[in-house]
Amino acid sequence: MVRRRLPIGIQTFREIREEGYYYVDKTAYARRLADDAGKHYFLSRPRRFGKSLFVDTLKELYEGGEALFRGLAVHDDWDWSRPRPVVRLDFSGGNFNRVDSVEESAVAQIDDTGRRAGVESRGGSAPVRFRRLIEALSERAGCRAVVLVDEYDKPILDVLDDPEQAKANRDDLRGLYGALKASDAHVELTFITGASKFSKESIFSDLNNLIDLTLDPDYSAICGYTEADLDTVFAPELPGLDREDIRAWYNGYSWLGRERVYNPFGLLKLFRSRVFRAHWFESATPRFLVDTLIRRGFPAPDIEGLHADDELLSAFDVDAAAPEALLFQTGYLTIADVDVLDGYPRYRLDYPNREVRRGLNRGLLDALVPDWRRAGNGTALRRVLAAEDWQGLEALFRRLLAGIPHDWHRRNDIARYEGYWTSVFYAWFQASMDGVAVEDATSRGRLDLAVRLDGNAYLFEFKIAERSGRGSALAQLKERRYAEKYRVPDRAVHLLGVEISSESRNVLRLEAERA
Repeated sequence: MVRRRLPIGIQTFREIREEGYYYVDKTAYARRLADDAGKHYFLSRPRRFGKSLFVDTLKELYEGGEALFRGLAVHDDWDWSRPRPVVRLDFSGGNFNRVDSVEESAVAQIDDTGRRAGVESRGGSAPVRFRRLIEALSERAGCRAVVLVDEYDKPILDVLDDPEQAKANRDDLRGLYGALKASDAHVELTFITGASKFSKESIFSDLNNLIDLTLDPDYSAICGYTEADLDTVFAPELPGLDREDIRAWYNGYSWLGRERVYNPFGLLKLFRSRVFRAHWFESATPRFLVDTLIRRGFPAPDIEGLHADDELLSAFDVDAAAPEALLFQTGYLTIADVDVLDGYPRYRLDYPNREVRRGLNRGLLDALVPDWRRAGNGTALRRVLAAEDWQGLEALFRRLLAGIPHDWHRRNDIARYEGYWTSVFYAWFQASMDGVAVEDATSRGRLDLAVRLDGNAYLFEFKIAERSGRGSALAQLKERRYAEKYRVPDRAVHLLGVEISSESRNVLRLEAERA
């Protein structure tokens, strides 16, 4: 087995093929696109999942770079005598927080493409130049053009914290993409990709024949790596790494295909460092995601067990983005399974893998409890739980809550509610260890937190102590008989009631009892 160079951050197909990098062959999907019945296609995938590399692969393919494709799936089934002109827009770079910045970027890219092709720009707005360029290239080549748009949504995502600028950028992009409809007779294929799926009405309202491949099972592995890819392409990298750990950390993404796929960036970083950690999450935490969840008071435990339909997963826009859509489109939740009700699919969402679960909850903790790491890590938690050291556990909890800045409480009403405290403890456990779960609601209520460790179960209930007319947290656990479903021979079930003072903003008491 010969080890090759790892294509970390390499998005240029030519560079990968000519300079000896590992390459997972995705060209069969390019052939499938060419044979499909449509013309305009859209694909949403999370950041660093290989979208840009696939766009560049399409560029080289349609421009006729035959030598680059020798030995690949598409080579013997492609007409290399018919190169097509390609117009590519890439919004991955640039600063889009200024008025007219989208227009300036688009005009520059359109003019550069025309200049390289020997087509003179005649001025006008970006949509006008875009349309003229497509038509000129098509007429000059005597065949229809291919239009590729990479990171179509970045000018909006970059400024979501500035709604007015985000709306202005959205409107500029709508006009630009609307030019594709006017150029339809001169276009053979359009492929648009980005990290988010904005509602069609907000961006692509004029492109009414756009085909969305995001949840198309035939294209589910168009980005990402499969188990077969690890066994073949990356076989030289596997010795010395536990395969089950690789799967637990980086596999698990589903877009309704027969198999789940690996996050390519996290996997490549693992092969380089030989260390299991949240490589993808650490590469660029989407701050707007965490800020949005906190601003809306979205309880962290509710991340588990979310359900959504097609309409909700597409409900993403500047003015409103459902948490389900936000978490799914950014790659922090994936489709765990599907139920069909009255002919309509309903998806259950869940974390795809350990990297995302730990990374997202660490991001939440960084916002909720900036000093949370002083409270200890998974090792400390496991130690006190296994030892039934309830005083030690209470001390860890107190240390955790002491790390919440005083002005956070003043600025955020959520801190007065039990959902906030439950979110803090949930995120801390999930960021620190495996075996954490939130139970679904039952006729007796909903358990705040369950932890399984070495076969034993630890059931937590959190409440604000000063609320009158309610029993203790421990009494609530006992009254609702949560322990019954966790009883296993020779295994212990521990009930832990944690009461928080809204005045001192720390643990008032922790009561424990073996059920």
